This record gives sequence, C-alpha cells and structure tokens, in this order.
Amino acid sequence: MGLLSLLRKLRSAPEKELRILLLGLDNAGKTTLLKQLASEEVTQVTPTAGFNIKSVVSDGFKLNVWDIGGQSKIRPYWKNYFENTDVLIYVIDSSDKKRLEETGDELTELLLDDKLKSVPLLVFANKQDVVGALKASEIAECLKLVKLMDRTWQIQGCSALQGTGVKEGMDWVCKSIKK
Repeated sequence: MGLLSLLRKLRSAPEKELRILLLGLDNAGKTTLLKQLASEEVTQVTPTAGFNIKSVVSDGFKLNVWDIGGQSKIRPYWKNYFENTDVLIYVIDSSDKKRLEETGDELTELLLDDKLKSVPLLVFANKQDVVGALKASEIAECLKLVKLMDRTWQIQGCSALQGTGVKEGMDWVCKSIKK
C-alpha cells in the first residue's frame, strides 16, 4: 500500500498538511519502511546520514514523512524536527534484543519532550520476519508502553522489507489523525 491510497482515506481533510516524524535507532528499518510507504523498491537501502523526506500531494492534501537517521551522533539533532509533528512513528528492530534498552531510553526521552507531548505514537516492531524476533506484545511490555496514559499510542508488528503489518499501522495513523 502506497501513500496515495492513504491519502484517499483522508479526503475528509483535503486542505490539511500533515507532518509525520519517523524515528528509531540506526538499522531499525526506517528508510525501508519509508520506501515501502512510497511504493518504492526496497532491495537497495543505505544508512541515512541525515534525513529523507517523502511528500505526496493529492486532492489538495499533503503528507510529509520525515525519516531521520538513527546513529548515535545524529540523535541529539532529532529535536530540531519535532516542531509541528502530527504523528510520531518509532521503529524498533525486534530482532536486536541487545539494543532494546537503548531504544527504550531513546523513546522515553522523545516522549518527555514538550513539542511531542500530545502527538499520537505508532511503534512499528519491525523485522518480525527474522527468526527469534520479539513479538510486538513483548516489546510493548519491555518498553512499558501500557503506562503511557497521556497519549494515543499503538504498537504494530511488521516487516518493512516484506511490507507485512505496514498497512495496519498506517490505518491506525489515519484513524488517529481523523480524531
């Protein structure tokens, strides 16, 4: 499913421009997810040194998806992109159990920022196609997502490479935006 089909679902607000921030640690699959959303080829993906942005205009509606690199040197600059964010999508590599605490710490820090205070959160538990990957429910438990009482959130298992689970996550984003 590409961005154009998502835009068709959001026709009720055709004049609205949306800003979606796509964050997560390096190698979590953010750029692959972005390419999947844009219906682009996902076989050649290189690490993001800065940021990627995909914008689509349809029927007067503009959706901007910002994919910011997740290397430790780049993360302090994430805050420069928080302004006017409508939805935060956080991508986690479900197969990288060694970095679960690190990604949880980064997510917690993001959620404490005032600029992201009421922004809906979608967590993509990516790489579900990898043997031994943690299930989305296990990641939600480890990250204590159920304790997030002050924001709308959802966790969705997916494989950005295969495209599975991506549509379901983006359907949730569309419903959250409509609210």
